[in-house]
Amino acid sequence: MAEAEAIHVRPPEPIVITVCRAHNLVQYSDTDRVSKCGSQLNMRGSKGDAVNVMVKVEFNEKVLGETPKVDCSPDVPAEFNFSTTLNCTYEDPLALDEIAHKPVVLTVIEVMPKERRQKEEKTSTLGQCTLDLLPLVKGETNYRYTLVINPTPGSPLEAIPAENPRPELDVMLSVNEALLDEQQIKDGNLLTITVESLFSPPDSWQLTGQQFYYSAALPVPCNSEDPTEKKEMLVVFPGGQLKLGADKELPNKQKKWAVPGSAVGNSIFIPDSVIASDPVEDEDGDFKDKGDRDHRHLSESEKMRITWNTERRCYLENAAVKGFQDSVAKTRYWPIEIFRFPQPAGGKGKKLTSKLKDEEGTISYHGVAFLNLAPLLYPGVKRIRGAFKVLPYTDHLLHEKSKRKAGIGEEALRLSLNQLNRSSASPAPKKAGKEKAEAEKKDAKKGGHESIAKGKESGAKGKFQFQSLGSAVMRLASNTLKSDTGSEIDGQVPVNVEGQQYADSKSYIMIDICLTRPLVPKRPPEELARRVAELIPPRPAFPKRTDSADKAVEDYHCQIAGVASLLLEEFREMFGEDQGTGEPQTNEVMEGRRQKLMYHLNSSGKYFSFKEQLKHSVIKIVREKYLKTTNFDDRQQLQTFLSELYVYLVDQMHQSLNKVLQIEDQPPIPPPLTTNAQLKHFAREAEVNKNFDLATKYYQERIIREESNADNWFDFGTFCLYTNNVSKAEECFHKCISINQRHMDGLMLNGVVCTLAERNEAAETFFEAATNVDPKNILAWTMLGLFYDTISNDIGAEMAYLEANKLNIGQAASIARDEEQEKEKKEKEKAERAEKDGEATDTPQVEGDEELMIGSSEGGLSVPALDIKQPTPVGERTPFSARSSNIKGEKRNSAGKRGSIVPPLSAGKSLTPSRPGSQLKEPARGTPVVGEAEAQEELPPREPTPIPAMSIYMQAVDWLLEVKAVPFTEQALAHELLTTPSGKTPAYHIATARVKLQKEEYEEAEQSLNDALQVEHQNPDGWALMGHVKYLNGDNHAARECYQRTLSFVTDATETHSIYLRLASIYLQDGEYQQAKQTFLMACKKSPSCVSWLGVGIACYRLGELGEAEDALMEANILNNSDPEVWGYLSLVCLRTARKVEAEQSYKHAVKLQLQDAALLNEIHAEQKKATFGNPEF
Repeated sequence: MAEAEAIHVRPPEPIVITVCRAHNLVQYSDTDRVSKCGSQLNMRGSKGDAVNVMVKVEFNEKVLGETPKVDCSPDVPAEFNFSTTLNCTYEDPLALDEIAHKPVVLTVIEVMPKERRQKEEKTSTLGQCTLDLLPLVKGETNYRYTLVINPTPGSPLEAIPAENPRPELDVMLSVNEALLDEQQIKDGNLLTITVESLFSPPDSWQLTGQQFYYSAALPVPCNSEDPTEKKEMLVVFPGGQLKLGADKELPNKQKKWAVPGSAVGNSIFIPDSVIASDPVEDEDGDFKDKGDRDHRHLSESEKMRITWNTERRCYLENAAVKGFQDSVAKTRYWPIEIFRFPQPAGGKGKKLTSKLKDEEGTISYHGVAFLNLAPLLYPGVKRIRGAFKVLPYTDHLLHEKSKRKAGIGEEALRLSLNQLNRSSASPAPKKAGKEKAEAEKKDAKKGGHESIAKGKESGAKGKFQFQSLGSAVMRLASNTLKSDTGSEIDGQVPVNVEGQQYADSKSYIMIDICLTRPLVPKRPPEELARRVAELIPPRPAFPKRTDSADKAVEDYHCQIAGVASLLLEEFREMFGEDQGTGEPQTNEVMEGRRQKLMYHLNSSGKYFSFKEQLKHSVIKIVREKYLKTTNFDDRQQLQTFLSELYVYLVDQMHQSLNKVLQIEDQPPIPPPLTTNAQLKHFAREAEVNKNFDLATKYYQERIIREESNADNWFDFGTFCLYTNNVSKAEECFHKCISINQRHMDGLMLNGVVCTLAERNEAAETFFEAATNVDPKNILAWTMLGLFYDTISNDIGAEMAYLEANKLNIGQAASIARDEEQEKEKKEKEKAERAEKDGEATDTPQVEGDEELMIGSSEGGLSVPALDIKQPTPVGERTPFSARSSNIKGEKRNSAGKRGSIVPPLSAGKSLTPSRPGSQLKEPARGTPVVGEAEAQEELPPREPTPIPAMSIYMQAVDWLLEVKAVPFTEQALAHELLTTPSGKTPAYHIATARVKLQKEEYEEAEQSLNDALQVEHQNPDGWALMGHVKYLNGDNHAARECYQRTLSFVTDATETHSIYLRLASIYLQDGEYQQAKQTFLMACKKSPSCVSWLGVGIACYRLGELGEAEDALMEANILNNSDPEVWGYLSLVCLRTARKVEAEQSYKHAVKLQLQDAALLNEIHAEQKKATFGNPEF
């Protein structure tokens, strides 16, 4: 079985590294003399000014080959054209990982001519450059580099002036077949970990005295020969250096190789790869709140820091990717351990290691930071970066956070020492070790290639990467899987005294983790739009056009009718005055008019215009009815056809004229007296009065008038949701989306309805589509989070809430900036006016008084057209109109970057989302990037982070209450309660009371309102809702007091129309007709309706003001002519004014419309008996 599996292993793939040529190694000086980069300016020998150079190629500290020695001069570059081979073996699961994170080191060496009595040639290292093999891991087969040769310390290349061109080396990579096929590239992933700096270290760390190494280490998933086995390997970053603050030492932003091999100097930096800088609000770490900004600014500018700036790439196969995803989903937190250990005074690596092993407590200041990798499971997220808090390390804390039984400190120390000892070797050829040098040359000459797997048996340098990491994998696996019986977890938790200094200093470490592809792909907007269209097909904008014989004849009739109408208008304009004289219409007069009309039509050109208007419809009849589409060959046939066609057209003309022409003109249809907005207002009023049949009638009338209006269907759907008719509501929302596929409210309520019906997949599609229609919409992201909470998708909910909070804070900042700009504009205008008038500028106190007066004038009562609370369109909704003057928003955490991950900006350049941060260009290739401009610029004062007036959950609650989605409302209120530090706020209690009112749970609503009014006794919304509760419970006296208090406040309640109507009705019941009249009139002034005018009419009738009562009732009748109560009171007014016909007609209409008010009917009958008329039955 093993042999069968071994057959499928791909044979090694040779990677061909071709060193082509070197440029600018020898350059002219300004005085036209040759200034060489060699070791001597005046080189002796027959070659004159030429320099003899060669290039040594190394990978993993193994020499792959050396180029032949080539002469170069200022005019002739060094042409090497040397190829060497590196075999990529697929038997080793870590081979591709090595290719991804280890560079090929190219060392340029000058070979000087032999002198007398010298057996060997002297060599001098000029410079180095590193070759990145990453493009081969990404599927490239050919890749060309032009690398800057970085001078080694003491090299003559350091003397080249900055304005001169830099020495460069052309190198080409090639493979016969891609290292990874398309499926492997699709299934695999590349994990890039960048450890930047640790800020605010313990105060006891100093640059003087004993020096230490600083190391960071973390486990990462690795590839395994067995796909079902989950393995991890240890990645260490041992090169941390203690440095001064940014104000004292300019930071280097360029990234280093994790394993640079024999590279020294500037060659340890990855070409074209720099540390990215993101806004704090877009980070994913711990220190990003408003209160942490000052600490971070102080730590990053003044305090000391530990700097790594090292990037480690890890190639993950499909099994490793799945294991990594499962581990993140289970634990979320990934540990990275930080520690320091002393720098040895001298000795070789093996002795140093044994010496350190003998010492106790070699690791000191052992800390750990827990990286929350849950954002990597958000759809479409490929990168997280942030400042992560460093805590004192204990096994108990490690197990509690990451479910790991033991740490990796000892293994990380051993690997750090091995890597530091290896990196201290010099890359230049040594005079000693003659035999070793000759052996290397022989190996290079034999084949010119090296296998990655060969490094396992080639000495201490070569076997570290595999044997040491392999042992690390085994230890990590055993630490993770075996049970731990230590006292640290079972007994008392020990205290890490040294590590506690991290917590006291509020230390944090900057980490950047990036993937080439997201672990959870995000559905593109096109796919979401397609799925929404599949669930709800869009309605065609216009009916399909059908061409048939009947349709052609119908079009002809329409054209005849139109031309006839135009002819009548012309006739009336010419002879309209003669028609009213009463003269007899003789044949001679009529013939004269006809001739005049024909002359006018021909002379004005209107005759030909009418003929052209009929021409197209006649052609359609010929083609569709007579099927004549070609020319006639026989003229006789043409004449016959024309005669037949003429007779047919004349007959059809008479038929059309008989249909449209009548003796008397029909009066035009009058436009409707009520608008769409008024009908919506009447429907909401009927909802408040629990008259659901009347509300349904109004909603349906809106739909009949404008069937293609998506908002009409949406409003009717919310009403059906309020009446628990979920199936009808879903039908209405489907109609809404079929008309407008991008209707935000419709998409979200479709998601709500699907969630209630447990169709979670369709619901997710609708909610995601809403976030794609408007990615900046706070409500859409909040609703998506509430949905994910419903289906227990914690990571998805966290992602959605973070994005909503980020947008909420951004919106608050935008509003604050606009207000500040408006304030500055007013101050500027005021100063200009004062200067123009020759007046001195007002004092600050006067200025404040003026602003106060302006605010009071602008904040006065305005009379809106409609006052009933209505759902605001999502695009126009703002969260900053609080329900009360005392309601304040709570602080929210800023969201991290989600969805489409945009790389940070560097050096003022904008990047496309597809460009990673490592592709940012440097000012000069081959030199470390120093942020001089960033450090020297004076930082502007930081603006305070604005606090939104409403949290994302309260914004969602406000909208959900408007659309009657009670289940989601209760869920949002639960989140508001959990996230508000102060507990239950008045806004929370009021929202809870509104929910209870919709559910008709009046006792619970009253309790919530009592809690709210104890805190805010001047909240008009609270007192208005309390009045509604009392009114619905039948306590009119208490309701009257609540309504009166609400109207006496300076600030109006959110919805006043129902307050006016119910308070006025209480006045009517109590016999206070004058008060009732005034209150009803206030309702009519703000938002007139049939009910408000009816109330005015009743009050005036009771007061004996019959004229005003009739006027009010007529206004009510205009707004709704099918209200039987209006007709009943009109009948009473007519009976009182002795108008028999009108009284009888009004009574007939009231009976026909089924007047149900028995008291009103009895009153009408009594008046009819008293007046002896008004009832046809008498």
